[in-house]
Amino acid sequence: MSFATSLTNHFLIAMPGLKDPNFSRTVTYICEHTEAGAMGIVINRPMDIRLGEVLEQLDIKPTAPGVADAQVYLGGPVQTDRGFVIHDGAADYDSTLSVTPDIRVTTSRDVLEAIADGDGPEQRLIALGYAGWGGGQLEDELSANAWLSGPADADIMFSLSPAERWLAAAQLLGVDLNLLSGEAGHA
Repeated sequence: MSFATSLTNHFLIAMPGLKDPNFSRTVTYICEHTEAGAMGIVINRPMDIRLGEVLEQLDIKPTAPGVADAQVYLGGPVQTDRGFVIHDGAADYDSTLSVTPDIRVTTSRDVLEAIADGDGPEQRLIALGYAGWGGGQLEDELSANAWLSGPADADIMFSLSPAERWLAAAQLLGVDLNLLSGEAGHA
């Protein structure tokens, strides 16, 4: 690919001064970034619903223990009625984007059926909605210092609590967000 500055498989970490309520203090996993734009899923905004409610709306009966209680995240402000599953494993589902050899994003019903049966991916994050940027928009926001970006880390995405992910993602870059001001300075 000739797009040299792709942020695919990177975290976008909201800077403290980013006041947009959709993205304040968020970590977004960038699933795809090309010259035409970018698509990502916020990984640290738990919703007040559980996977059992989503499965019920789809007439899928969970049989595996604990599946109904799994957390669902608000993946972003675009198409909040559409589900996305970020997961590990090599399983191919009907509609899967391979972000890396180890991380995939699936939007088809079959991954939810597999999860409900206890046969789904071991590590997974289920989100409703996504974040999207048109061509050049994300680059402009990065230039305006709205975001930090750095390589994604599966442990942060799948193992840490949602409350820990924002600071931990920045710490991967050696940045302590607690020490940064939310106010812009002018010389």
